[in-house]
Amino acid sequence: MTIKPIRNDDDLKAVFRRLESIFQAEEQTSEADERDVLVTLVEAYENKHYDFGPADPVEAIKFRMEQQGLTARDLERFIGSSGRVSEVLNRKRPLSLRMVKQLHDGLNIPYESLLAEAS
Repeated sequence: MTIKPIRNDDDLKAVFRRLESIFQAEEQTSEADERDVLVTLVEAYENKHYDFGPADPVEAIKFRMEQQGLTARDLERFIGSSGRVSEVLNRKRPLSLRMVKQLHDGLNIPYESLLAEAS
């Protein structure tokens, strides 16, 4: 495994191509270690060169749902009734501070993403 810094967008594209081939590597293997290092390098490069800003709160929730295979029903313990979950996911109700804390604590969604609309 030869790791080099990402200095420009061409280097970034090359890293993405490599990540595509090792992204599903089994844990505790050299390819998994390489994947983790490359992901860290990509994050550092993107944070330095691109301003993505904080994620939209609803998109952050939906992304976590997709990652963890969750349904709207699974969110009820963090947000409240099914009607309230639906209102939040359809942007008809803002997140309360209680919901933000519950989603952060229960699903590890960063506060920065959940509070993006409040700033």
